[in-house]
Amino acid sequence: MDKMKNLSYLFLLMALMVSCSESYVIQGTSSVSRLDGSKLYLKVVKDKKLSNLDSCEVVHGKFHFSGVLDTVQVASLFMDDQSLMPLVVEKGDISITIDNGQQKVSGSPLNDLLYDFLDQHTQLQNQMVELDHRYSQMLLDGVDEDEIERILNAEAAVIAQKEDSLVSGFVEENFDNVLAPFVFVQMATSVPQVEHIMSKAPDAFKNHPLVAEFYKSVTESEMIEKPEPREATLPSEIDDATIQDILNGNENAN
Repeated sequence: MDKMKNLSYLFLLMALMVSCSESYVIQGTSSVSRLDGSKLYLKVVKDKKLSNLDSCEVVHGKFHFSGVLDTVQVASLFMDDQSLMPLVVEKGDISITIDNGQQKVSGSPLNDLLYDFLDQHTQLQNQMVELDHRYSQMLLDGVDEDEIERILNAEAAVIAQKEDSLVSGFVEENFDNVLAPFVFVQMATSVPQVEHIMSKAPDAFKNHPLVAEFYKSVTESEMIEKPEPREATLPSEIDDATIQDILNGNENAN
């Protein structure tokens, strides 16, 4: 009888521990028909390698992840072996939207911060792409090629400076959370930018394993090279060609 009571107390204690733990809930919707029936994986970096945190299937354009939250961390949504988009696994009701116009995560503080930043970064990248279109148009309009390069190079330098400031500012503003290491490793693009950020960084950021490894590679080679293979780093967004194939419904896309 005493043994049964002890087991009851044990089960009650375990239930209380689970109920007191924070949890995450991720609800996803997709209007991309090719994703229906696909297996999606939520992956996080563990010991410098990606490991599965959770998985689910897309059914009629909907998918769902949930679980106990051990620690707030940056993860990546995968379809098979292809990274689709980054997200932060944190407490709250997180929403993922994948459609022909955007891939977005919202509903929790850090995800809102991350995707507001990514939207701004995308706008600057689009401005840089637009310079190529303007180059072609100016040639058609009969503008001297040297003059075109002078004008557009000046505009490209301004856009690049804005992008540098955006990335550096975001990292510095988020030194106290998981977003800073993620953005630093994925988006720092010059040695001066890296050195500038590190000069302002607290020890906790400098000693982060991914930051320390990345900074070591930069200082040793004096150039920015993203570590390979990708599985050894934080997850990144899907490459443009693949996401375009997916969004266009190209069944032959990898």
